[in-house]
Amino acid sequence: MNAPTPLGFRGLVPAALAMAFAAVFLAGCGGGGSGNSSPAAPAAAAPSPAPAPAPAPAPAIGANIAPIVVDGGTDGSAFNTPFVSVTVCQPGTSACATIDHVVLDTGSSGLRLAASALPAAITLPRVTAPGGAPMGECAEFASGFTWGSVRTADVSIAGERARAIPIQLVDDPTAEFASTPTSCSNKGVPLGVSSGAKGIVGVGFFVQDCGSACAGNAPPAVYYACAAVGCATTQAPLASQVVNPAAFFPGDNNGVAIVLPNVPLGGVPTLAGSLIFGIGTQANNQPGAVQVFTVDRVGNFRTTYQGSTMTGFIDSGSNAIFFPDSSLPRCAGGFYCPASPLNLSALVTSPNGSSATVSFLVESVGALPPEASIAHAAANDGAREFDFGLPFFFGRTVWTAIEGANTPLGPGPFWAF
Repeated sequence: MNAPTPLGFRGLVPAALAMAFAAVFLAGCGGGGSGNSSPAAPAAAAPSPAPAPAPAPAPAIGANIAPIVVDGGTDGSAFNTPFVSVTVCQPGTSACATIDHVVLDTGSSGLRLAASALPAAITLPRVTAPGGAPMGECAEFASGFTWGSVRTADVSIAGERARAIPIQLVDDPTAEFASTPTSCSNKGVPLGVSSGAKGIVGVGFFVQDCGSACAGNAPPAVYYACAAVGCATTQAPLASQVVNPAAFFPGDNNGVAIVLPNVPLGGVPTLAGSLIFGIGTQANNQPGAVQVFTVDRVGNFRTTYQGSTMTGFIDSGSNAIFFPDSSLPRCAGGFYCPASPLNLSALVTSPNGSSATVSFLVESVGALPPEASIAHAAANDGAREFDFGLPFFFGRTVWTAIEGANTPLGPGPFWAF
């Protein structure tokens, strides 16, 4: 594959939007977190890196379990990117299409599919803004933005189905959405069909992707009412917002778990894992002895690395572990490229007082063989925050509980591992 690109899909954080109605708060790899102490001290190379966590046990097969594939994507350009298949249907009908290579993202909420991935025979009803105009959305992520219409669909993953929920159809070619509003296009790079993906499915903490901030106000560059003469920002009632499909399943709707095996140093071309729906709702999704990490109202906890404390979060849509460390050599794209693999660690502390030291490996992306699409990668994107991206999931089962949901481990939102 070509040289990989640092990538993050962490998107809108609705709780933060509610704090400042006139502004959209965005976070993620490349987001706006900041530390509160001195720069990180130099990290010493480990002569023999400690082993990564033991391989996670394979879960039992069930209708609430979907296979995860981590590979080069549809065009071979993806790196450390987990994908699932999603079936989309015209609401209440059997007119359906299964879309493969949809990025699995715990850092956002909502299904966003490339319009080009949907067969022309399937027509999804439009969601309308207050006043009756078709509704569009600009969803900003750490790596760029997606622009398109808001549509209604039945959405199935594995044997779970959410009926008639709003999704985003990215790069919708219909007249009202053919041109991206300037207030959206100035948010960065249009993601569209990028990094070998046909879409993104956000299964993070939040039910809606904007929440009360967009329901009662019209923040800039989020939801739009679109007509032939152009698009204008608009309020979006909760029922009209793009939503986390897992929260709308009839059962197994209180959270998800991602299970991935370990990855050897030197990387691998493909990796298979499991996406489990529900926490403690069936025999095959019991969390067992795990540690719970609650989050603040914007979905973060504190992370201390080399004496520097900063905002931290866990995000399967980020293709590296992102953190600042000026002592580590960097190569193409901002990835760290140490002379030999490093065994590093960071202390995570949640609002409920739970804390743990998390160990992780960092190897040189520049030294990987061409066929390696998965590896222990880390990078610096300039933000003073700590993003536990996909390599954090290697050899672990990581649970994400949805806001307000009841689980055997307590109410969401939280991470547990």
